[in-house]
Amino acid sequence: MTHPIETLYDVSRTDRTATASTRPEWGNMVGPFGGATVATVLNIIQTDPEAFGRPASLTLNFAAPLADGEYTVDYAPVRTNRTNQHWTATITQDGKVCATATALFAVERDTLSTIEASPPQVPGPEDLQVAPFPPVLAWAGNYEMRFADGIVPGPEGTTGGSTVSTYWLRQSIERHWDYPSLGAAADTFFPRVYIRAGAGVPAGTVTMTLYFHASPDEITALGPDLLCTAEASRFHNGLGDQTARIWSADGNLLVSSHQMIYFKG
Repeated sequence: MTHPIETLYDVSRTDRTATASTRPEWGNMVGPFGGATVATVLNIIQTDPEAFGRPASLTLNFAAPLADGEYTVDYAPVRTNRTNQHWTATITQDGKVCATATALFAVERDTLSTIEASPPQVPGPEDLQVAPFPPVLAWAGNYEMRFADGIVPGPEGTTGGSTVSTYWLRQSIERHWDYPSLGAAADTFFPRVYIRAGAGVPAGTVTMTLYFHASPDEITALGPDLLCTAEASRFHNGLGDQTARIWSADGNLLVSSHQMIYFKG
C-alpha cells in the first residue's frame, strides 16, 4: 500500500518541467491542502540530479487556488555557490500561474551549533486525546493531532486570550519523516484568525516560508511524534500572520515557519 505522502512524490518529468496531480486524500475545503503542494514542490527539487546539499528553506506564494487535477511545476537552479544553491519554481494549471516558489539548499558545515528557542512544556502524547476533524478536511485524516492547547474553535471567535495552538502530530499511517513530509506538517496549523473570528470565516494562506533546521541524520533519528506550536502577531485589513515551530519529542528544533493569510469578515 502506498503511503499518502508518497502519492505526492509520483510525478512525471521532461527536462525541468514536472507534471503532478492533486490527490483526494489531500483535499481541503477549497482545492488541495497547501502542505501537499509544499511537499510536492520540495520533493521535485530535492530529487533533481543537480540538487546540491539539503533543503534549508522554501517560500511558496499562492497566487490562486489549484483546482483538482493535473498541474505543472517548472523549476530551475538559478545559482550554485560553494555552500548553497538557489532554486525557483512556477506552478501553472491550464496555462495560468497558481503559485511561485523559491528554495534554498545548503551544504552542512562544522560550525557553532546552539538552539536559542525553547519547546513548550506540555503533557506527552500518550496523555492527550486525538482531536476529531470534519470529513471535508480530507488532509487531516493523514494525521493524528493531540492538542495540549488551542484546539480548533467553533463558529464563535474570542476577543481575548492567546492565539497559541500546541499539539502533538503523528502520521496516521506510520512512516519515517523526511524533508517534504516535514514541510507538509508545517502547514497543519489552522489559520489563527479562526480563534478571533470563528472557524467559519473564509481564510487561506497567501504566502508561507519554511526554514528547515534539522540535519538529515537528525531527521532519520526522529520518532513518530512531533510537537507543533503556532501563534499570531496581528490581524489587520484582511491579512494576518502566524509563526510556527516544530520540535522533536526530545526538544530539538526541526522546522520554523511564517505565514501570511487573507481573511474576510
